[in-house]
Amino acid sequence: MPLNKLFEAKKSNILSVYFTAGFPMLEDTIIIAKHLEDAGADIIEIGIPFSDPIADGPVIQESNNIALANGMTVKKLLAQVVEIRKEVSIPIILMGYINPVLQYGIERFCKEASTAGVNGLILPDMPMDEYQKTFRSLFDKHGLSNTFLISPTTSDARIKRIDDATTSFIYAVSSSSTTGAKSGFADEQLAYFAKLKAMNLKNPFLVGFGISNHQSFSKVCEYGAGAIVGSAFITILKNSKDLKTDIQLFVKSIVQ
Repeated sequence: MPLNKLFEAKKSNILSVYFTAGFPMLEDTIIIAKHLEDAGADIIEIGIPFSDPIADGPVIQESNNIALANGMTVKKLLAQVVEIRKEVSIPIILMGYINPVLQYGIERFCKEASTAGVNGLILPDMPMDEYQKTFRSLFDKHGLSNTFLISPTTSDARIKRIDDATTSFIYAVSSSSTTGAKSGFADEQLAYFAKLKAMNLKNPFLVGFGISNHQSFSKVCEYGAGAIVGSAFITILKNSKDLKTDIQLFVKSIVQ
């Protein structure tokens, strides 16, 4: 299902779950994706492991290191998406830093990602000017949406510019920090969510960073179309002895 079709069909309480490809074991990517769809996730967000994930906290950093040690590569990940698509129909997004994508070859990457069944990309360190000038035509050619991140310090003018350049959804970072589970939201964060809601953006926004349970998920869903859960899920995977059961229980505990 294309991302825009999902957002047309479901206006709220959208759950996107992030995990790192090749973690905890190299071939777990396929199994985890299948169990996420079965458990009721709306979007699968697969991380491209990178040696220097500067926006991520210790939990996701560690998963990147383990995945790379397991032998995960961009080529391997794209091959895994091909296998995932044999059983999984919900949207798949690849998230990562631009360096591995550039090393792979941006045109080759876009073509192979699209062919494999990827719906969109999140490359947080890709400059918007570079996207508009160089990459947007490639993304459009291969039917890949691009998602930019905004934070509480992003100016209204830039938010509007990002909204104009977006073809699926905006990733609203809940705080100016690295990824990781937090306890609750401060008043200024809620004011930021309320501001975004009041801006009447043409694209929906999902809130990420600090979403770890039903309470934080339901709170951000009062403002945006849904939320992205990452570090809390990575922790579940790290400690799991039964992926199917633990993924089912985790997703249900978030959306209830």
